[in-house]
Order: sequence, then structure tokens, then C-alpha cells
Amino acid sequence: MVARHTLPALGGAVLVLTAAVACAPADETTGGPGASPSASVDPCPPGGLPTLAKGTLTIGTDNPAYEPWFVGNKPENGKGFESAVAYQVAERLGYPASRVTWTRVPFNNAIQPGPKSFDMDINQFSVTDEREEAVDFSSPYYLVRQTVITTKGSVVDGQTSVAGLRNAKLGAQVGTTSLQAINDAIKPSRQPQVFNSNDDAKQALQNGTVDGLVVDLPTAFYMTSAELTDGVIVGQLPQVGVPERFGILLDKDSPLTECVTDAVDELRQDGTLAVLEKTWLAGSDGAPELS
Repeated sequence: MVARHTLPALGGAVLVLTAAVACAPADETTGGPGASPSASVDPCPPGGLPTLAKGTLTIGTDNPAYEPWFVGNKPENGKGFESAVAYQVAERLGYPASRVTWTRVPFNNAIQPGPKSFDMDINQFSVTDEREEAVDFSSPYYLVRQTVITTKGSVVDGQTSVAGLRNAKLGAQVGTTSLQAINDAIKPSRQPQVFNSNDDAKQALQNGTVDGLVVDLPTAFYMTSAELTDGVIVGQLPQVGVPERFGILLDKDSPLTECVTDAVDELRQDGTLAVLEKTWLAGSDGAPELS
């Protein structure tokens, strides 16, 4: 489902060989030993990358795949910000929707070192130095803010500062930068709760096991408006250092990394990422800042 923002097909170069070249010795032609090629080889041949399955791009994400990143837990429908981004990247690489296959990979498994069951994985992966020791990332397709959410009337509802959260019972999904943000930005007085999925985290918040959760900002807007009873955004955590970035994840030293990065860069430069962000993440601004 990539209709609106695709690039025109690439035209092939036509080489005209003169009779003199045709008659030249083998080492003076493009095919001879020690010869210099007359035309550079495309490092990212459209639809011809060294993918796991020839002619098919296999994309991974988690199960469930949450809104607003995906819609209806169906990444293959092209709906939701990350699904739309994935199909746009695939299109830039020469893989139309009919040549894209999705596979489900738990978040924590994807960021571990070792062989992958996908060519690329898109699942709100924040780019960190530690993760880059085990996997590759594309250039960023989204800049992130971590946000505290709760339910109306909880002990953190109405807090306006990070200090006001330090004695609260907070939680986040395992392996995420949301969990890291609790420890690094809030420095709570008690150990944060760790959950296998955001579904488990939401249930804990709803039944009072935790006072608040930390999630990325678009997820915070979606959870509090559509998934939680009396959901409330407490505020965005302060940005420390380099802005947090979401990148597409690939196997370490993947031959596809530079090609995927080039595709993401094209999407940013031609305005497609901005259009997709406005389409699928609309309203994800205006949350209060925690001092």
C-alpha cells in the first residue's frame, strides 16, 4: 500500500560500444583481466538486493504491533506510521507491496546479536551505542520524546516535575529506552516494574499495580485516548543530550544497511516522512514538559 509518494522507476544506462572498442584486446575492454569497468555497479540494485529470500524483502516487527505505529495489529495493511514507512522504504529499494513479507519478532530478541529472520525490522527501536555493538541501524526516521502517563486520580496525576515522580511506582516494557529513561532521567527511589509488553503494562496501570508508565510520546497519546479508562498524560521527560532517534534495525554488518539508510534519507529529503508523520501521528504534540 504505497500509492502516494513513490519515486519514478530508474532508467537503465545504455552503453554504445564502438567498433574500435569491440576489437580491442581483452584487457582494454570491460570484461578483460585487470580492466577498469566503464560503468559503476549499482550497490543497491532495485529489487535485486541480497535478501534472505530472493526477490522478496522480509520485514520484522513485534506481536502485538501497537497503534499508532500499526493499525489493527496488521503490519501488512500499510496503515500506521511505521507500516507506511516500511512500505515506502521497500518501494525505494525496488520491492513493491506484493514483494514484501512480514515476520513477527519479539522486541528484545531483535536487538540481540546473532542471525536474523528478517532483512530489516521496524519496531520503535531507539538507536543507542550499546545496541549498535550488536546490530545495525538506518538513519533515523523519527525523533522521540519519552512521556509519563497515568490514570486520573493516581498519585502522579498532576505532577509537574521529575522530582514529584521519584517516589512513585513506575513501569515500562522490557529492553526499551522507556525503561532506561525511568532509571536515568527520573532516578526513582524504588525499582521500576518491567513488563513483557505494553499490554501487560497497561493492565498493571489500570489495576493500580503501578502509578505510571513511561512510553514514547505518540504511544502516550494513543494509550491515554483510546486504550486506558481515564488515561492522563503527566508530561514529557526532559531531553538530555542527543535527541532519541528511531531507526530501522538490521543484522550487524548487513549488506542492506547503506541501501536502507539511503531510502530513509530520500523519504526525509522529499518530505514523505513529514507527510506520514502528520497523517498517522497527528496530535502527538502539546504534551506538558516536566521540569
